[in-house]
Amino acid sequence: MASKPHYKLFIDGAWTEGSEGQIMTSQNPATGEDWATFACASKADVEHAITAARNALNDPDWRDMTQTQRGKLLYRLAELIEENAAKIGQIETKDSGKLLTETASQSAYVGDYYRYYAGLADKIEGAVLPIDKPDMHVFTQREPIGVVVAIVPWNAQMFLTATKLGPALAAGCSVVLKASEIAPAPMLEFARLIELAGFPAGVVSVITGDAENCAIPLTRHPDVDRIAFTGGPETARHVVRNSAESFAVTTLELGGKSPIIVFEDADLDGAANGLIAGNFGASGQSCVAGTRGLVHRSVLKAVAQKIEEKMKGVVIGDPLEPGTQIGPLCTADQINKIKTTLAAAVADGATIRFGGAPLERPGNYMAPTLVECANADTETLKVEMFGPVMSLLPFDTEEEAIEIANSTPFGLGSGVFTENVARAHRVSKRLKAGICWVNTYRAVSPIAPFGGFDQSGYGREAGIEAIHDYTRTKTTWINTSDQPMANPFVMR
Repeated sequence: MASKPHYKLFIDGAWTEGSEGQIMTSQNPATGEDWATFACASKADVEHAITAARNALNDPDWRDMTQTQRGKLLYRLAELIEENAAKIGQIETKDSGKLLTETASQSAYVGDYYRYYAGLADKIEGAVLPIDKPDMHVFTQREPIGVVVAIVPWNAQMFLTATKLGPALAAGCSVVLKASEIAPAPMLEFARLIELAGFPAGVVSVITGDAENCAIPLTRHPDVDRIAFTGGPETARHVVRNSAESFAVTTLELGGKSPIIVFEDADLDGAANGLIAGNFGASGQSCVAGTRGLVHRSVLKAVAQKIEEKMKGVVIGDPLEPGTQIGPLCTADQINKIKTTLAAAVADGATIRFGGAPLERPGNYMAPTLVECANADTETLKVEMFGPVMSLLPFDTEEEAIEIANSTPFGLGSGVFTENVARAHRVSKRLKAGICWVNTYRAVSPIAPFGGFDQSGYGREAGIEAIHDYTRTKTTWINTSDQPMANPFVMR
């Protein structure tokens, strides 16, 4: 029998075991079997990574590299990612249970994110100010913000890393990437590409570990200048508290309970596909999952029937098989949470049209589930379950749909299905969400900002503005007069 793969930490350009020798085992969610082991960082390893990142900022190899040269390194990284996308996809699928068709294609696509920021690297510009003092030449320039801690969860790892690492490196920062301890193998494999691309030692370190020994020391460290976090609201609150002493600039990309509104004039086949994409795509393990399906009462029955009919032929199985459409969930805890939430919904009057139980097979498989809700307070409309559960709720008027859609502390994604262009503009404008998809769902691009409102976080990833979040502005005043300073006690 072949030995299990083992992944080391990547710190300061070198591969290393954790200094305290702690090893964790990763299970394949499709089989429940142990498939790999990985080293876990200790507090000393965190200190090592942060020190390396701080030193890299002052090392001429990185500090004096031109913006164009940084861009070339990112172009090289993009090429390596595309060349190794299939391999990384295989590893991510074994580690997290996500479909290979998605992990491999997503890994390849994130090459475009690095290429996008490679192109922006030498376009981070300052300005000469038309100052109101004729004897002064005043200009601004953007400098790297410094040491960045990037924390990514196990789902969509390559994408969520690209939205942080791409702009950070283009801006000239150094980065300590903390991968989720639940399924870190693809991130540790990705670190090999960082090494091959030729980034100087210490510019990027990739580590993983538990909260006490890794995440908390990272987010509390006084030498961290910026924290880019993706995860859940409760963990985010700890991150914010931990960063209070250092005043590290923090952005949070959190979860949500995104609404998808289907109006009576919508293309119902397209709407059904949108609801399926928003709820059963990635087996429901997506921060933008459209788990609150709000459907006009006059078409609710037809939409539910179309969803049910389309799901009859869905292929549930091995995520490594190309024909599989729904695979396992990453952890058994997700299934337990779904079971509890569904029971509460049924007790409140909800009806389960199909699914509703784990599948009797090895691994963490949950049957795709459709719930018709009796009221807006139904538990499945409030709890983020991170699994293949779709909830449908009727509405009667446009105003009611908007009110229900906005009646949540979250505000990440949203969807609108309508053939009425005026309504599409009107409703999308009023939805409390950082992203709104109209007649489609779950689309991303390096060009489009990504992020939410309220308890879905703050700050934006991707797009031009993201690169500015990894810089800080310096204003320089140069006195062009031959005359000495006048009265030193009066501000000019």
